[in-house]
This record gives sequence, structure tokens and C-alpha cells, in this order.
Amino acid sequence: MHETRDIHCELLAPLQQPLLTKFYRAQRSPMRAPNGAQTWVARRQEILAALNLTPVDHGHWLTGLLVAPTERRQGLASRLIEHALARTAGPVWLFCHPDLLGFYQRQDFEPAAQLPPALAERLARYQRSKALLALARKSVTYGEA
Repeated sequence: MHETRDIHCELLAPLQQPLLTKFYRAQRSPMRAPNGAQTWVARRQEILAALNLTPVDHGHWLTGLLVAPTERRQGLASRLIEHALARTAGPVWLFCHPDLLGFYQRQDFEPAAQLPPALAERLARYQRSKALLALARKSVTYGEA
């Protein structure tokens, strides 16, 4: 097990975006950072985990959460989510496979009562071909102040 004390979570500068693309490719993932997204990473020197927060309707859509296989099961995804969301205003929504519901509930997400229209439309399209749940950060629903 690796030491997690020497891991730093940070917002990736726009000029460093190619590093994220390289990380996703190295993990054989089709993920990428959407245009306009904030990209958060956990790293020692190299990127070990990443996620993207795309602005949507006075909140953010969390996508692209990925932890390198050698770093999994050490709390790195939880740490990165907590770090990024502590520095992000407004509600946060995400889509996940039903198998990941427990993980996200431990991160204070719950099934979304409502979604911004753009995300609701996207979820409907995605659900045509895969099982997905829409979650929101606890105590936050679309339209609340």
C-alpha cells in the first residue's frame, strides 16, 4: 500500500490538460476533459486520479472520475471528490452505474429528485443504452437557493 500523505489534490491548470489526456489514455480509458471543465487531480509527481467538474445551471456536473488501478482501494477517489467539492460552489450532479451507488452515497450523494434540463436530456439519451442513476450532492436539489 502506498503512502497517501505525499499525494496532493489540486486544480489542473489549463496548460497542463495534455497531462490529463495522457493519464486517461494510459489507463486505457475513453474519458476526456470536457471543454470548460475544471479538472481536479490527485498526484505525487504523476497523476494518480482525476475528475472533471463542468459548469451547468448554477452548479456542476461531475464526470471522468478515474483512479489508476495500482492506487485503487486506498480512499483516493473519496479524497479527491472531497477536496474538489469543498472548493466548488453550488449543487453537483453525476451519473453512475447502479453498482456505484453505495460509494457515492458515502460521498454524500443521493438520488437526484430533479436535474437541470440539459442533464435530464443527456441522462435520457444515455439510459437508452446503459443503466445509469442520476445523483446529487445531499440536501441539494435543482432550483434551491
